[in-house]
Parts: sequence; C-alpha cells; structure tokens
Amino acid sequence: MPKKNLTLNTVPTLVLERLRIWGAFIRKQRIVQRIKADDLCSRMSISDATLRRIEKGDPRVGVATYFSALYILGVLDKLAPILGDSSDFESLNARVRATDLENNNDF
Repeated sequence: MPKKNLTLNTVPTLVLERLRIWGAFIRKQRIVQRIKADDLCSRMSISDATLRRIEKGDPRVGVATYFSALYILGVLDKLAPILGDSSDFESLNARVRATDLENNNDF
C-alpha cells in the first residue's frame, strides 16, 4: 500500500503546535550547544532542507528523525520520556475512551 502524504489539514492542531515547539527547541539546543547545521545534518544523515523542516515543526518529517535530533542533542529522555508500566496504559486508555465519548471526536 502506498504511503499517504500528510497535509496540514489532516494533522490535529495540537499535534502541529507540539511539533513546532519541538522544532524550535531542537534549533535552540543546536545553537546553544554551538552545533553547526551542517554538522548535525551529517551526524543524522539528513539534508539541510530536512533539518530546516524539523526546526519548523513540519509534520511530514518522520518521528524517528525528530527523535534522532533530540538524541544527538542529549535531550531525548527529557522531551520524550519512556512510558511507565502497563498499569499506566490502562488509566490512559480509560481517559481516552471517556473523552472520545464525551466529545464524539476521532481525535
């Protein structure tokens, strides 16, 4: 099955906002740590255009690419911590179901 292309209209606003925050954080950390864009691109094996898309919070960039940037910058565990044990998932699932029923939304 071919990959579906994301458009800004198909991504929830909250997700777009978080990606923009992550992108701005990645850019700020790169600058604070004095890592040149070319050096980060080289370490991540991505193009300069892809790094610019990451730093703008583009939803068409894969999550693994965002995580790679966060990892290289040494902040992955702070921005995307490992989820807890399975009991945490049960309470999250209950909240999602209740919210979906109340709002009658897919997101």
